[in-house]
This record gives sequence, C-alpha cells and structure tokens, in this order.
Amino acid sequence: MRLPLLVVDAANVVGSVPDGWWRDRAGATTRVRDNLLGVVDPGLPTFPGPLEIVLVVEGRARGVESVPGVRVVAAGGSGDDEIVAVVRAEGADRPCAVVTADRALRERVTALGAEVLGPRSVR
Repeated sequence: MRLPLLVVDAANVVGSVPDGWWRDRAGATTRVRDNLLGVVDPGLPTFPGPLEIVLVVEGRARGVESVPGVRVVAAGGSGDDEIVAVVRAEGADRPCAVVTADRALRERVTALGAEVLGPRSVR
C-alpha cells in the first residue's frame, strides 16, 4: 500500500508569514522543508501519517534539494502547474492533500480528488 501523499506549495507556505523570506527565498524554503520532516511519520491532525511528502519549489528556491523524508521537485515553469502534474501522476488511488492557500490551485487539485489544507497546517 502506498503512503498518503502530501504535496506542499512551497512559495505559498513561505509567503504565508511575513518573516523576511523575501531576502532569502532559498533559505526560507529550506526551513519549510526541514519543518516538514516533523510531520513525515505522525502526519497532520486531519491527514494522518506516515506520509510521502513532495515540496514543489520555483523561482529562486529551485536550488533547494531533497532530504530523506521530503522530496523536492523544482518546477520548470509554473509552480501551480507542477503541483497539478504531481497530483495527477502520483495522487491517484491513495489519499492526497495539497497545502496551499491559492484559490485557483485549490480548484484545480480538488477537481483531481485531492484534499486541500492551508499553509498553517504545516507551519
């Protein structure tokens, strides 16, 4: 049985807290990635683990690398399009949730059967 899939919109989660992330996007994204390690096994209150976690990055955060427990996928273009592609390719036939507050992205992934969780769920 495949683990539930949690796909995280890195740009949206990073931008959800005005902590100076704009001065170092890669550093802020690295902190989000590292914080996600704490939910790999237990999961989230509404999305229990253990989880497979995919962090989709774009722009200046493209250099952030995967670590055991969190796979980082660098979007070649739009981060939203990459998230939809991951959900479509890997989210079928298992629980799948996307972490984002982006309304248009929420609509796109729920149409594919994914749940949506807000950025605070992983902060």
